[in-house]
Amino acid sequence: MTTNQQSGSVSQAKTVVVKLGTSVLTGGTLALDRAHMVELVRQCAELKKQGHSVVVVSSGAIAAGREHLSYPALPNSMASKQLLAAVGQSQLIQTWESLFALYNLKIGQMLLTRADLEDRERFLNARDTINALVENDIIPIVNENDAVATSEIKVGDNDNLSALVGILCGADKLLLLTDQKGLFTADPRKDPNAELIKEVKTIDDTLRKIAGGSGTTLGTGGMATKLQAADIARRAGIEVIIAAGSAHNVISDSLSEQPQGTRFLPCDEALENRKRWILAGPAASGDIVIDDGAVNAVVGKGSSLLAKGVMKVSGEFARGEVARVTNANGQLIARGITSYSSADLSNIAGKHSKDINSILGYDYGSEVIHRDDLVVIQE
Repeated sequence: MTTNQQSGSVSQAKTVVVKLGTSVLTGGTLALDRAHMVELVRQCAELKKQGHSVVVVSSGAIAAGREHLSYPALPNSMASKQLLAAVGQSQLIQTWESLFALYNLKIGQMLLTRADLEDRERFLNARDTINALVENDIIPIVNENDAVATSEIKVGDNDNLSALVGILCGADKLLLLTDQKGLFTADPRKDPNAELIKEVKTIDDTLRKIAGGSGTTLGTGGMATKLQAADIARRAGIEVIIAAGSAHNVISDSLSEQPQGTRFLPCDEALENRKRWILAGPAASGDIVIDDGAVNAVVGKGSSLLAKGVMKVSGEFARGEVARVTNANGQLIARGITSYSSADLSNIAGKHSKDINSILGYDYGSEVIHRDDLVVIQE
């Protein structure tokens, strides 16, 4: 327990992940806005003073690289982006180090790729590292390792990366700071009647349609990726807030009863650690299409997925890999670790469990995906 010195009230220590997009760090310009970065650091320091733990997921490496090299004319290629990231990452971390030092706070850099999260052992190693930093009063500064990441191993955007980081460190809150005040009922840039949605309990197709596409050319994420990140984090029991990075005291207010922006409430039943990894880590290798009866059993009854309910299989995956589970209309129902390869599953699709051995000549159990290895996505 910690004491909030400003209000005199007692509050439990929280772990807060603060994701800072490129548009927030540059203020919409082509260079890092160090004056605003100081203000963001001040607010993080305030949370630390109150006894909370802070983890920062920072974009801005490529923008910092362009600035440091005086905006060179480079071809629009992966190599150019990796060049800028390689140059800019050191500039970015030096900037953070100098700013946090103003408040006598130490930082530690963590560069991650999707590959660091897909493998269970590497996932646990990354978790141990970030927790060691937090436990030793060091603020982790996390970014995707753009200098070496290819499209195959990239998380792709720092919104989703921040959700995965939240899972790694067991965060209580994820604060996604952007150039918008939050999620609106319509695009506020086009519709003057758009209203801010203050609280979200369920993320559905209507909300996804509202989120639309990317909002800025400076970064890789838009409101749609923030909604994806919020969905991942809240299923792991993390409260998510999308708010404007330029707003006064937006980080400090994130732990208040009325935080700024749009607040996404965590799911009632948070996932245990193994299922958090299934949700956060591996990219799905293929799809398992199931019938309505299987959907009802998996979603409504919490049952394992049986071969009888499988209609067809697409993509290729080995036994023990993560696959997507969809309904006949292609809607994502769940993700899970499959007990059978895609080739085997194609042969036993629609068959009774008792017939698996006679069809394949062996079996790995009656369940295609055991409920302990299944994360239901549909609510």
